[in-house]
Amino acid sequence: MKKVLIITYYWPPAGGPGVQRWLKFVKYLRGFEVEPVVYVPENPSYPIIDETFVKEIPEGIRIIKKKIFEPYAIAGIFSKKDTETISSGIIQKEEKQSSLQKAMLYIRGNFFIPDARKFWIKPSVKFLKDEIERGAYDAIITTGPPHSLHLIGLQLKEDLNIKWIADFRDPWTQIGYHDKLKLSEGSRRKHEELEKRVLNSADHIITTSFTTQEEFYAKTSKPITVITNGYDSEIEYKNSFNSKFKIAHIGSLLSGRNPETLWKALQQLKQEHEDFDKLFELELAGKVSEEVLRSIKNYGLEENLNNKGYISHSKALQMQRDASVLLLIEIDSQETRGIIPGKLFEYLASGRPILAIGPDKWDAEKIISKTEAGKVYSYQDITEIKTYILSLFQKYMNKEDMVFSHDLDQYHRKSLTGKLANLIKQV
Repeated sequence: MKKVLIITYYWPPAGGPGVQRWLKFVKYLRGFEVEPVVYVPENPSYPIIDETFVKEIPEGIRIIKKKIFEPYAIAGIFSKKDTETISSGIIQKEEKQSSLQKAMLYIRGNFFIPDARKFWIKPSVKFLKDEIERGAYDAIITTGPPHSLHLIGLQLKEDLNIKWIADFRDPWTQIGYHDKLKLSEGSRRKHEELEKRVLNSADHIITTSFTTQEEFYAKTSKPITVITNGYDSEIEYKNSFNSKFKIAHIGSLLSGRNPETLWKALQQLKQEHEDFDKLFELELAGKVSEEVLRSIKNYGLEENLNNKGYISHSKALQMQRDASVLLLIEIDSQETRGIIPGKLFEYLASGRPILAIGPDKWDAEKIISKTEAGKVYSYQDITEIKTYILSLFQKYMNKEDMVFSHDLDQYHRKSLTGKLANLIKQV
């Protein structure tokens, strides 16, 4: 059996999609003759907590912990709200940023390179060198963001020449919010240099999207494999005819993801169809920016809004199955074409139709189209969005079959873990 050390920042009780990827890999790796050991911070500063994930940690898995110095904990003394939103990636447009927010972003981008968890690198390398030499590991895996964890892997690779796999859940220098960090030219070069060193030192690179794979191929000749996120529940195709026509979004809605085209389409449908006005409900679960909430109000949708805030993962799964339509929203920019939200795969397993709005040539569109799980539109397609929503509403009114999606086995967490295990054995 192979033995692998997984170095990750996000681990239960952390909530959100970042923790699920490696929690699920760890859940299934033993079934593929790979023994995982997990290294995590002892005192992390997680923006979201979900205690239900703790129950999913497999029995007997060894978890190694070491303390981390967290600048976000200090920043929270001055502004807890700004600290939580910035650490979650919710960054307002520059003209709407306070002086404190601008200062925090500048410090985050230029003094904490590659990120605010950089202070965990040196103590982790020192600690893990002894652990690896004693533990007879076949490989190490680092997963980011935070991309500072890849620098732990880089140093361990250079010092021990151990096999190293670098998993990128999101891009590094080409992630959507990178340009909002108010980087100096020197800081920008430093990010690019560190990214290049990681990409050219790892034995194998994993990405979660096809676009990120293509972008990295322009920067390295090292092998790159796409292993997407996935779902871990039973596929449920039962119809759920609720008293309300629920259009639901689960997860953070950042200011940059504010789909005003959708709000306008819903406003027009309310005005044009009395039944829609009475039966439509907009359900949101997760962090939602103030700008998005203002837009919903300005388009006259406030009375239809059910804003639940953050809910546990188990409740999120139930909410997906109770919805009439599931919303998938991504920022409209070239930098976000490679973002495939983790919730897409759980949306697929729910069997509910998906309404997706995002950038042109979006990687998520390939998956939605291939599985016939719904429709994908640009931010300009108001007429098409209206038509699609109305067609689904008519099905709802007629109690017709609204089950979508097929060929989903490839996205089950167990299948994806099999792909990872083969890579570990070959590296």
